[in-house]
Amino acid sequence: MKIWFITGISSGLGKALAQTVIDKGDFVIGTFRNQSQTDSFNKQHKDKALALTLDITNPNEIEKAVKLVTEKFGQIDVLVNNAGYGLAGAIEETSTEETRAVFEANFFGALKITQSFLSLFRNQKSGHIIQISSHGGFKAFAGFGVYNASKFALEGFSEALAQELAPLGIKVTIVEPGPFRTNFAGSGFKIVEQTIADYDTTAAVFREKIKSVDGKQEGDPKKASKAIYDITNSLTPPLRLPLGKIALLSLTSKLESVKTDLENFKDIAESVVF
Repeated sequence: MKIWFITGISSGLGKALAQTVIDKGDFVIGTFRNQSQTDSFNKQHKDKALALTLDITNPNEIEKAVKLVTEKFGQIDVLVNNAGYGLAGAIEETSTEETRAVFEANFFGALKITQSFLSLFRNQKSGHIIQISSHGGFKAFAGFGVYNASKFALEGFSEALAQELAPLGIKVTIVEPGPFRTNFAGSGFKIVEQTIADYDTTAAVFREKIKSVDGKQEGDPKKASKAIYDITNSLTPPLRLPLGKIALLSLTSKLESVKTDLENFKDIAESVVF
């Protein structure tokens, strides 16, 4: 039986993944921000799982949670950094305060939790860290730039981390879902307070598109959860795992764009060396 630590299990992919893990017979330690949700979960899943109330933007709460888990269980086999939210707005429209809030949840929270569990993983010489990113963590979209930046940052440290941990027997996978039928486009989605009319044909179009697809997305959270569960049992899991047809299109278009620039400007790139 594996022990999982999953942040943000109140809804969406986190909730579906927690249920999949429980159904498979593994033990889940999951986090909620609301104490009443924590209490309800613990009552429902007694002896099969444990919920903790945790604000991932609070480093002190993270340290206390990791200490509690380490003392009570002594091991973590799979860490899933899932908690976070989306923010739509053009770069100019997004305030510093809004930007910092997104990074606190999507980047700094995941970074702190990852760092806090690393000594446990190193002592075990085993484990799997799953970072829930997005196809928007690989390819940026007009009107979603600050969210993109937070997920690019998550992917950047995770890619380096994978190289650092490989000799120690610890695996890292970055999951890049496309649109899924979760609360991401609903309650998990925020819009900047100030908008600018000049971005009506770019950023505003993206905002409206996100609203219009809520509940109609192609992705099935239950199937995504099974895919994530299955890769934790793989001897050679991928560094990146795109989920959904749209995610595949996004990643492919980004790779083709980069390749085109490399080919078209190769002479300039090579011309600047001694």
